[in-house]
Amino acid sequence: MDGSVLVTGASRGLGAHIARRLAADGRPVAVNYLPDPEDAERVVADIRDAGGRAAAFRADVTDERDVSALVAAVEAELGPVAVLIPNATGPQPLIDAIDVTWQDHLDQLTFFVKSPTLLMRAVAPGMRARGGGRIIQIGSDAFERAAPGMSAYNAAKGAQISLTRTWARELGPWGITVNLVAPGWIPVERHAQVPPRYLEEYRRAVPLGRMGTPAEIADVVAFLASDGARFITGERITVNGGHTID
Repeated sequence: MDGSVLVTGASRGLGAHIARRLAADGRPVAVNYLPDPEDAERVVADIRDAGGRAAAFRADVTDERDVSALVAAVEAELGPVAVLIPNATGPQPLIDAIDVTWQDHLDQLTFFVKSPTLLMRAVAPGMRARGGGRIIQIGSDAFERAAPGMSAYNAAKGAQISLTRTWARELGPWGITVNLVAPGWIPVERHAQVPPRYLEEYRRAVPLGRMGTPAEIADVVAFLASDGARFITGERITVNGGHTID
């Protein structure tokens, strides 16, 4: 499938790994970031050094005007968006259920419902006109685990699954597939201060006996973006070493 890839929140963490992996498949990659450009430029430099094509684009993907401008800028520089990966996220504080406010819910819904919706609306008409495209959401297995202290986050992640399935039905006639990759706990930069005992406790509950890596998430995203996944839509693929096996 010709066209560019737009990865939001791609300056670090899972987004950076996904951007590098998709670029390695020969796709032009738009590295979205906010607010610090240095990390995004490092990702772009890594891609270019490896022979790929990429550019960094600053935008608040929770703002409708920014999203419209972002998509226009990406398509002007890298070509039409063929693959959209809404990955950007915000703070995920632990809050006891009795202390969760409606604003706490809105904060999570902003990233996991509003932002993907704005992005989908910005790219879907172009995908339709070109005969298809891919939307690959980044979810979480926390929804299945019902992790305590994360009711607002878990609720928003549940809504994200519903979006994926409904969009798959609605956009399918246009040749657009919509899927969701649900990682387990994959340590990245923002987990640097997590006490080792928590990592060990989690690891012991994983049937494969280890933590996952960002590259393993990026590989699944790359598959869903490939021609090999052309008849897969409306699916949630959990990548967590079997941690949520019933």
